[in-house]
Amino acid sequence: MRNGPLAVVGASVLWGTAGTAGLLVSADSVALAAARLVIGGTALALYAGAGLRNTIRPALLLGAAAVAAYQLCYFAAVARTGVAIGTVVAIGSGPVFTGLLSWLMHGRRPSGRWTAATTAAICGSAALIVGGGTQAGGEVVSGVLLALLGGLLYAFYVVMAAREIGRGARSDAVMGVMFGGSAVVMLPILLANGVAWLGEPRALAAVLYLGLGTTALSYFLYGRGLRSTPVATAATLALAEPAVAALLGLVVLGERLAPVSVAGLVLLALSLVVVAVPERTRERALESQP
Repeated sequence: MRNGPLAVVGASVLWGTAGTAGLLVSADSVALAAARLVIGGTALALYAGAGLRNTIRPALLLGAAAVAAYQLCYFAAVARTGVAIGTVVAIGSGPVFTGLLSWLMHGRRPSGRWTAATTAAICGSAALIVGGGTQAGGEVVSGVLLALLGGLLYAFYVVMAAREIGRGARSDAVMGVMFGGSAVVMLPILLANGVAWLGEPRALAAVLYLGLGTTALSYFLYGRGLRSTPVATAATLALAEPAVAALLGLVVLGERLAPVSVAGLVLLALSLVVVAVPERTRERALESQP
């Protein structure tokens, strides 16, 4: 299916708008993440329908917990670092963590090329911290750390989803289980933080967009894409998200990056592209075996 990569890119573009939309709401990052998942997860679960019952597995339930934790880390990181840095680190580190998880879970030892690219990615993240420190004070360090934790959580639930889809599970049902489960986890958190802020039309519109657009529709597309797109290739295509987020952060929100931060963004992006190439080659070799 040639539409697989296009579906992944479409999902990535939608993800790239989430940080900007989130900053347009004055609500706490925890409440915002909870509302997004409750709306988006419920929509995905309802769409999957009866297929959920036969797809509930321990790995996907762990993935649901990772989805919920990722959202909290992501919005907290963006609030500290800005959209451009927070999104690039959170999603940009995903391919690196995917390589680590593949090594730990499947025994695939990373190549020397992967190690060199990972080192470059760490240097890029360090440059982001140094350059961003003049703009966001001490919070940028904690923000980058939260973004890195988010990248690890993202890699985990994507690997879990891809594994189940590869075993023949319906992509719609896999996403419905993971995100429907995360909605159940986040509903008490949303209620505990209060929902009065949703009475503001601007906040309600933003949350509906975050839930239905950047969660339900995007992960519907991503699941469809994983049917025919190798995980490593999907991780590379997902780099469209930080590109879109950085563009929106600079153009719409007026964010400014110091020269060293710009260099860090470029180094990180280039290193992550290099990370994906060996992994993709390995998967093709495995697919060609009888």
